[in-house]
Amino acid sequence: MATPQDKLSASLVVLKTLQDKGIVAIHTKNMTRTHRERLAKNGFIKEVMKGWYVPSRPEEPAGESTAWYASFWGFCADYLYSRFGDQWCLSPEQSLRIHSGNWNVPEQLVVRTPKGGNKPTWLLHNTSIMDVRLKLPNKNNIETKENLQIMTLSAALISCAPGYYLNNAVEARAVLYMVADASEILPKLLEGGHSTIAGRLAGAFRNIRENTIADNIIEAMKAAGYSITEDDPFEERPAIILRGREVSPYVNRIRMDWADMRGTVLENFPQPPARLKDTGAYLKHVDDIYLTDAYHSLSIEGYRVSEALIERVRSGDWDPETNRKDREYADALAARGYWQAFQAVKKSLAKVLHANTPGTVASKDHAIWYRELFAPSVTAGLIAASDLAGYRSQPVYIRKSMHVPPRYEAVRDLMPAFFTLLEGEKEPAVRAVLGHFFFVYIHPYCDGNGRMGRFLMNVMLASGSYPWTVIPIETRNHYMAALEEASVKKNIEPFSGFLAKLVEKEIQR
Repeated sequence: MATPQDKLSASLVVLKTLQDKGIVAIHTKNMTRTHRERLAKNGFIKEVMKGWYVPSRPEEPAGESTAWYASFWGFCADYLYSRFGDQWCLSPEQSLRIHSGNWNVPEQLVVRTPKGGNKPTWLLHNTSIMDVRLKLPNKNNIETKENLQIMTLSAALISCAPGYYLNNAVEARAVLYMVADASEILPKLLEGGHSTIAGRLAGAFRNIRENTIADNIIEAMKAAGYSITEDDPFEERPAIILRGREVSPYVNRIRMDWADMRGTVLENFPQPPARLKDTGAYLKHVDDIYLTDAYHSLSIEGYRVSEALIERVRSGDWDPETNRKDREYADALAARGYWQAFQAVKKSLAKVLHANTPGTVASKDHAIWYRELFAPSVTAGLIAASDLAGYRSQPVYIRKSMHVPPRYEAVRDLMPAFFTLLEGEKEPAVRAVLGHFFFVYIHPYCDGNGRMGRFLMNVMLASGSYPWTVIPIETRNHYMAALEEASVKKNIEPFSGFLAKLVEKEIQR
């Protein structure tokens, strides 16, 4: 007679078979009621709406959104194909977001389909799909990306609403920079007789100083007999004009976001203190604050770490080679890794305090911090040594966040661009705030990004003679909410204000 464990194992085999086929949206037709109920009861799937499920993790608490946000795009693709066949595509605005590399989970995903009901379908965590009854573009104006049917770049630029440029200025400019030549967009403008849209696009290209493309659009439309008035759809000039042809829209977005955000940081942040005269005293203070820093930084990440454990690690009374309990104790491994990384960060700090370019120091040394952070886990056999080789090579998702970090393929373009921005930034406050933010926004590693971001922040603070600043565990919710606001809505003010208050408090000690 089959045991409960045997029955659950059989249901898990069914679930694995579906996942191996790439199925994210599990419909009642995909598995029997018995398997569904057993898997749901044990937390391996959760109901999205009647008849539809997604995989989940049993250890996730009720109300946890991570599994849903990680499954969102795959679920939507499967669901839309199941409901509409291939008679659908994402709206032009959402298509442009994806072209720009923005895979954040939207509150509402707008879909065009001739079969639409013009009403929302509610999903988990206040997200929804809005299927709008509209005729589809021609097939040559639709492409597939990550199993999602989206409008091609040129078709989406022609079809998007004028408000898109106002509400998503950085994103809009990023996709405009992807157009290499007017010939990519002119045929559709001419075929459709889109003189008003042509004027808007000419104005948009002129806004980013792509004057040749703007001129070619106007001249071609006039030559075809159309009357055209150029109209800039943006409210203002960009904070930065990008030079050269950058292939990656991800890189263009962080360059423009950095330029847009730095002014807000400077408005919020206190002026740098007087230049340090005693670097030895500064480094001693950093040593003295280690216990507090480690406790709060590790606790923010969810490790159950006591000051006693941290002190035990620092004193050397921790031996994973001979003590099996130490070897298997994840919290101790995290604490030991933090201590080792902290020593490496102090060396970088000393370089910065001795007038080395802070961005260059971080660029060269951050890989060392990361290796030290996870070296104990390699020693204990919990992760492979190859995991310390470099940036991630797989997708990552952030707990409870609608921000989806850039695709791993983009990370190798983004990180050099990020450090170029850090190296070129003159203001230490901007280096600290945006350095921390964009590091965790990119999420270059599978784990440890928050700790690395806080290390980076403090090295950049030191470059401006600001004191080492601990982010207290008691402020975790505020801290995470501010990062979410910056990541999803590109509003850096809450995060810069949050850090500014902590730094100001340290200055006044």
